[in-house]
Amino acid sequence: MYTEQRTARQLSVPVRNMPYHVRVWGDPDAQSAGKLPPLVMVHGWMDVGASYQFVVDAFSDAFADGRLIIAPDWRGFGHSMPSHAQDHYVFADYLADLDQLIDHFSPDAPVDLVGHSMGGNVSMMYAGARPARIRRLVNLEGFGLAASRPAQAPARYAKWMDELRQYERGEMALKPYDSRDGVALRLMKTNPRISADKAQWLAQHWAAPDEHGKWHILGAASHKIITPMLFRADEMLAMYEAIAAPVLSIEAEENHIERWSGGAYSLAEFHQRLAHVRDARSAQVNDAAHMLHHDQPEAVARLIEDFLA
Repeated sequence: MYTEQRTARQLSVPVRNMPYHVRVWGDPDAQSAGKLPPLVMVHGWMDVGASYQFVVDAFSDAFADGRLIIAPDWRGFGHSMPSHAQDHYVFADYLADLDQLIDHFSPDAPVDLVGHSMGGNVSMMYAGARPARIRRLVNLEGFGLAASRPAQAPARYAKWMDELRQYERGEMALKPYDSRDGVALRLMKTNPRISADKAQWLAQHWAAPDEHGKWHILGAASHKIITPMLFRADEMLAMYEAIAAPVLSIEAEENHIERWSGGAYSLAEFHQRLAHVRDARSAQVNDAAHMLHHDQPEAVARLIEDFLA
């Protein structure tokens, strides 16, 4: 199994009346931690903060030493679970959670922020809403969604209500696995590029066994329910225009935007949106797909280091 090069502390941080599970590399209380901006790394949908271990291990000593690196589990993922089950999650909650996490770890100074996929979208929105709190921002495959039309709203709300009923009937339950090996195989099926040793390591953080030995993914099944709110591209562009921090968009060579959107959205359209950020640039990671921080952690780490420097 993969061997960690840098070991994280695991903390529980109170955020908006719930405990947030946070992995921390470096000592939050050490005086040296204040010399460099903290680096906050936020994960994507159905992922966990531990997903960044491979990139953190790939950072150079010159970059990582004396720097506080923080990777939370978003609410409803990993070990950040509300005390009562929720039948849906509101996207804006992630912004408010991130705001309080940043204030907890760096109340008096801006931070560097890295976000993958859903976390990349949250990061872009947060940097627009709180421009003074972000020094530099790295967006890993956080492309947003195809623009919606107001006429889609009635069907969207109806679908959301239908899926809430499906969830209540247990029809959205996540599949359990017989062993950690089964979870690792699931990770490798989703992402054929992840190596077996990394999949085995990540499996124990992405899932956990119950009292009967069945392994369950650490993510609320209600995340599968469609959000009732339409994606308003004009609002996202306004957020982009408000970003003051330099932004690096890192994209994988194997890009899935058009397939995921059914042809309604493309990488070229995302680049048109990115042009609304006053200081933005792009980079590509070869031989990688959407989980590029698993596929090529060394390449991702170098791009992050160079940009934050």
